[in-house]
Amino acid sequence: MKIVIGGQVEKKEIENLIKELDSSIETVIKSDLEAAMIMKTNQADYYLGACHTGGGGALAMAIAIIGRDKCETVSMPGKKPKNESVMEAVKSGKKAFGFTGDHVDAAVPMIINAIKENR
Repeated sequence: MKIVIGGQVEKKEIENLIKELDSSIETVIKSDLEAAMIMKTNQADYYLGACHTGGGGALAMAIAIIGRDKCETVSMPGKKPKNESVMEAVKSGKKAFGFTGDHVDAAVPMIINAIKENR
């Protein structure tokens, strides 16, 4: 599995956490545009990104390039990620996930576990 990491904040922290959770997952950090294009050309399986709002800088390019139907805002300021929502998003075919930088430690494990359970 390959995950591309975009967004505006915490890119290295996201990558480190993914590697802690499963060292077999290939990761690559890119700009938002590059990350979205990698997804568009099927060079990665999933996209993770963080920003200050959870949906703006984290997902704007992904939404524009791969479509809103493939993207999910996992958390926003004042709205923590919920495991049930993440599981449903993965089950429904979402491939790009955005969340706030302060929710990295909660969101990333939820997303990775949901992906692994649905593979």
